[in-house]
Amino acid sequence: MTLTLGFSPCPNDTFIFDALLHHRIDTEGLDFEVVMEDVEALNQRAFTGKIDSTKLSYHAFAHLTEQYDLLDAGSALGNHCGPLLIARAAKTDAEIEKALIAIPGRMTTANFLLGLAYPAARNKQEILFSDIEAAILQGRVDAGLIIHENRFTYQQKGLVKLADLGEYWETQTGFPIPLGGIVIHRRLPLHVRQKMNRVLRRSVEYAFEHPDASMPFVRAHAQEMEESVMRAHINLYVNAYSVDLGEKGRQAIQLMFSTAVEKGLIAGYRQDFFVD
Repeated sequence: MTLTLGFSPCPNDTFIFDALLHHRIDTEGLDFEVVMEDVEALNQRAFTGKIDSTKLSYHAFAHLTEQYDLLDAGSALGNHCGPLLIARAAKTDAEIEKALIAIPGRMTTANFLLGLAYPAARNKQEILFSDIEAAILQGRVDAGLIIHENRFTYQQKGLVKLADLGEYWETQTGFPIPLGGIVIHRRLPLHVRQKMNRVLRRSVEYAFEHPDASMPFVRAHAQEMEESVMRAHINLYVNAYSVDLGEKGRQAIQLMFSTAVEKGLIAGYRQDFFVD
């Protein structure tokens, strides 16, 4: 059986999917047709329902629990790994609220967290995540919300951190920050969804056990990223929650969704959205 599978070219995604795609593990008869795009493009694709399984921002998934289930394996969820709000110079909270802020997409978890931390900051412009630093440096925006590998490089470009939104979430809730997860469409039979969960967990476990095996695939899509940045990126976003969410991981996601309802960001969500 062939499933369409979406993920980003970022090192954390290519790291966890390498073994699955290159049959280094038992895929239980599953094959995959890859759709590799920026996470916001994947978010938008999921809203069409035309992809079987995909990486998805948790903010986007909060709107899609009727269509997709969440796999226990493959999530980017943890501590000290959230999006950063940056600018050319320090700003007060009042200045941040009035600033034109570049965001990596309306449906990203980064934008969700920005809304929680700075609800009055509504002057936003969507820009591809990899272009946000340049937009700030060129003065096209006043500040920007960065994710992925940019958090390792912004200081080299003379930019400063205004806020760590992952730290904000952790301080407010005591839970790790849910950034993105791997979902699978409910139209697929339950046994297929469960199979995908097992196969992906196997792929993540293989990646941890053989960390160098995936590096050619990671490098091929890392946009000339330095080796040290690639590995730091993987270490930051791939952890025990990527193998299995566990009870604390599940609670963190439920808390994010209930907070979204409380803040009026979503009308509601289906409670039974885990593949069990």
